[in-house]
Amino acid sequence: MSKLDKLLRELCPDGVEHKKLVDAVSIERGKRVVRSQLSIRGKYPVYQNSLTPLGYHTDYNYNANTTFIIVAGAAGEIGFSDKAFWAADDCFTVVCPENVLNRYIYHLLLNNQNQLASKVRKASIPRLSRSAIENLVIPVPPLEIQREIVRILDNFTELTAELTAELTARKTQYNYYRDYLLSYKDNVKKYTIAELADTNIGLATSVTQHKRNSGVVLIHNSDIQPNKVVLKSIEYVSEEFAEKNKKKVLRKGDIITVHTGDVGTSAVIDDAFDGAIGFTTITTRIRDRKEITPEYLCHYLNSHQCKRDIESVTISDRNNLNQKSYEKLTVPVPPLDVQNRIVNVLDNFEKICSDLNIGLPAEIEARQKQYEYYRDKLLTFAETGNTILNGTERNGTERNGTERNGTLIKLLRYVFGYVRIPLGDVGSICMCKRILKSQTNTASGVPFYKIGTFGKEADAYISQETFDEYRSRYNFPKKGDVLISAAGTIGRTVVYDGKPAYFQDSNIVWIDNDESIVLNSYLRYCYELKPWKASEGGTIPRLYNDNIAKAVIAVPPIEEQKRIVSILDRFDAICNDLTSGLPAEIEARRKQYEYYRDKLLSFKELI
Repeated sequence: MSKLDKLLRELCPDGVEHKKLVDAVSIERGKRVVRSQLSIRGKYPVYQNSLTPLGYHTDYNYNANTTFIIVAGAAGEIGFSDKAFWAADDCFTVVCPENVLNRYIYHLLLNNQNQLASKVRKASIPRLSRSAIENLVIPVPPLEIQREIVRILDNFTELTAELTAELTARKTQYNYYRDYLLSYKDNVKKYTIAELADTNIGLATSVTQHKRNSGVVLIHNSDIQPNKVVLKSIEYVSEEFAEKNKKKVLRKGDIITVHTGDVGTSAVIDDAFDGAIGFTTITTRIRDRKEITPEYLCHYLNSHQCKRDIESVTISDRNNLNQKSYEKLTVPVPPLDVQNRIVNVLDNFEKICSDLNIGLPAEIEARQKQYEYYRDKLLTFAETGNTILNGTERNGTERNGTERNGTLIKLLRYVFGYVRIPLGDVGSICMCKRILKSQTNTASGVPFYKIGTFGKEADAYISQETFDEYRSRYNFPKKGDVLISAAGTIGRTVVYDGKPAYFQDSNIVWIDNDESIVLNSYLRYCYELKPWKASEGGTIPRLYNDNIAKAVIAVPPIEEQKRIVSILDRFDAICNDLTSGLPAEIEARRKQYEYYRDKLLSFKELI
């Protein structure tokens, strides 16, 4: 039994208390700062509308190890600072009482990030209301359980952090080469963006009433990453609305740029987003691609040099990039062949750094998904009971009779040491095809076992032809499968030895289990505990498939199953093998008793 599972059993056997977030912790709004108070470098980062610091301040208003929530711009993003920081007015912080760990709340909010994202109001600047945060219902287990959950989840985040640090080093190298390649002497002519391209601001009016389940894809500022568009959620507006705003519709080769938030971040529209429309984004359409390519211009817009130029012209403390200021930005324009070579180098270097199919990002992505999986499971508490995997965890879809949950079971078992699961999640409950009385005989053929002869000698047989056909066409047990009597003396078991035999439908069943999850030898001993509740009331007690499916057993790792089976097998041999242990002694005493009984009760008959 794992430490966490033990704590859950000891401290909250009946479930975990759930509260609104506002009833468990305090949610505080940060304090506004103006741009004149910020610097590019400094001791205390300032968080405003994204997890990227807006700048740095000479003072802080929250201590280290504090969770915070972005409520405007990148609304719904969850952060945790391990150093003192300044929370601006669009950054809400979490202040915890003594019975709640701040780091636990951080993991918990990440677990509910999708729910918070669904509450974000999509406007010119996306916003998340205080009430949406405060009314979030969360489980609040005892401190000991919180600490253990944080320990487990932090182990995953530490590994991810190490990998991310390596990736950051590679990206730093990429940024160095990019900036070097895009830095020119005076012999390269510079042009303003207005001289090179036409620009416009995407949709700037409310689109709520025009949203549809399908139609024209809507791209938000938060969807734009350096050199690529990654939709955080897919939204559509009607084709009629897009047609009325066709001047805003994006075409392949257009450059789309963040207008509010991480201003200046740009991507080139490819085939996937040809025909999409931006929401308060900046669109740049090059007039003459023989002069400058969109790929080259995009790389330059994402460079540090251009970012510094943009920072100098952004409006107020809200990080807005004015269209006229954007058009005045200057871009060095080398010959076209030089541009193409620069793009080729940078694209390949970026691919090494960012492609999820190459190198460290793939590993980081895998670790992140693993972390999120464990986080979701560890932070999802049953209201009552101790079954970790229950009906709500199962797919509910049918695949060859039963949807198996092998991967889920293995992952839960990895964390908890073992997992309690219904037998219905172990595998499909199977039975043989029905055999009619007219298909049997009492003389010869393949043995046919009915409930009365189950585990004994067969008194009926079917033809070899019928056996071969039914075994190939219908459900049939594998060697080692544990057969269960479902009528009469319910719960009796027989391990199928692989020899030709056939078994009465519905009265004799088995579970088609994956032995990488649960060993048949371990299942046999679980069945001896009679974990199911039989249906009564009829003339013959019955064990229906539903009774079996709902029965819960504990499933430890395979090696532990083998150890348990080994111990129980030895006890079984001692107790039941007539060649060893007490049974042999009992048999000897029984024969001795019979001998003396016969002697003592044998009297000479009177003549």
